Amino acid sequence: MNGLVFGPFELSLAAALVLVNAALSAAFSLGIHRSILIAALRMVVQLLLVGFVLGFIFTNADHRLSLVVLVAMLLAATFEVGSRQKSKLAGFWHYGLSGIAVGGGTMLVAAFALLTVAHSEDWTAPRIVIPIFGIILGSAMSASSVALNNFFEAVSSQRAAIEAQLALGKTRRQAMTALMQRAVYAGTLPVLNQMAGAGVITLPGIMSGQILAGANPIVAAQSQIFLMLLLCAASTASVVIAVWLAAKSLSDERDRLRLDRFRVK
Repeated sequence: MNGLVFGPFELSLAAALVLVNAALSAAFSLGIHRSILIAALRMVVQLLLVGFVLGFIFTNADHRLSLVVLVAMLLAATFEVGSRQKSKLAGFWHYGLSGIAVGGGTMLVAAFALLTVAHSEDWTAPRIVIPIFGIILGSAMSASSVALNNFFEAVSSQRAAIEAQLALGKTRRQAMTALMQRAVYAGTLPVLNQMAGAGVITLPGIMSGQILAGANPIVAAQSQIFLMLLLCAASTASVVIAVWLAAKSLSDERDRLRLDRFRVK
């Protein structure tokens, strides 16, 4: 078995389903048709462009080009996390916070993953490094974005309650602990759901892809287990870093709440 091949005809049929969804949104005034169409078009252009770029990099096996791609991916993820927040920190620090959170969790876990497979002769090859980094980065980006949005919205809406606790002598950590816990849970919930449903409800991406390509299901399952554990670690690390930095940024050394540092969309 050589695996499934999706050509222009198959892709056109899949695109038709998206157009139907957009039409339904417009017909029922759901307001998401524009977002669906833009996201779909953006995804097609990005993936085709990345396919050409990666094909060139993999052919040349140039580690310098791999580094450029990894940096570009990290910068794009940082921008996406920062731009998704309705309430954000004023100035450059908002994107700095996003970059530290996403980059920190991703690089730590990606380094661990690569060292784990260091017995392989080509473990530093671009075709190994870039996909592993990209998968981990995507999970960390999504988790951090959800957690930060949850935390910022909670702090903004519960300002009075937080300030009341601070006035009673509690530290900023004590006053924000419940909000931080809820934000961390919200950020890690998607990957927890993926882990809980893997194999019983769904066949995750890597496992499905390998099975469709003709791999042994047991081997595919082992690869997916390894990957899911990495994604859980990266998501959790990124979320904890993001929420902790956000809480620190919204208060000062005197444990005062500093919502003046917010910039609302």
